[in-house]
Amino acid sequence: MALDTRTDRRPSFAGVLWRSTVGKKMAMAVSGIVMLLYLVAHMLGNLKIFFGALDFNGYAAWLRTIGEPFLHHEWFLWIVRVVLVVAVVTHAVAAYQLSRRDTAARPTAYSHRRRRASYATRTMRWGGVILGLFIVWHILDLTTLTVNPRAESGHPYENAVASFSTWYSATIYLVAMLALGLHIRHGFWSAAQTLGANRPGLDRPLKGLANGLAALLTLGFIAVPVSVLTGVVS
Repeated sequence: MALDTRTDRRPSFAGVLWRSTVGKKMAMAVSGIVMLLYLVAHMLGNLKIFFGALDFNGYAAWLRTIGEPFLHHEWFLWIVRVVLVVAVVTHAVAAYQLSRRDTAARPTAYSHRRRRASYATRTMRWGGVILGLFIVWHILDLTTLTVNPRAESGHPYENAVASFSTWYSATIYLVAMLALGLHIRHGFWSAAQTLGANRPGLDRPLKGLANGLAALLTLGFIAVPVSVLTGVVS
């Protein structure tokens, strides 16, 4: 007689949490905050382009030496990239699964009268799609230099100017940054609600902070291509 070697395995807490709606919303909130912190640092770094090629290229070179000698050359950048990939994938998968779950929960009897998605929902959904496509373009443009018309390895200032000197690259960037601003405006407030920060008396300050961050990041990011197009940066 064969022995049953199977053992009952209890699902892990992380697995149970991920499968729940609350868990997916928390994953979106935390991953969104990670990306927001990166965006603030990235924007501040981008603004160094206004100090000229020497400063901007020096800043780009310094990023590759962070953590040395404890970390090897460029290890810090790769750690950041891995964390960002995990955050982006987690955010996108959770958003997709929550959307599917919301659709499946709608009563079949009322399928002919589907509710119109709210403005915020449409903005988050399509903004996420736009930003996902932009990330791919941005990597091909200024990281791998695949689509940059006059790219030169090791010269980030010159590569940025070359990219934003073309109308199509500048347009792609501007549209994506406007989508980013709207995404942050709605996403920050949603994350605050998920993490329980929307307590009485905090609603208005949180909404103000969300609007301020969205405006600051949008203006900070679009300042670079606009300045290249207008000749302020060349």
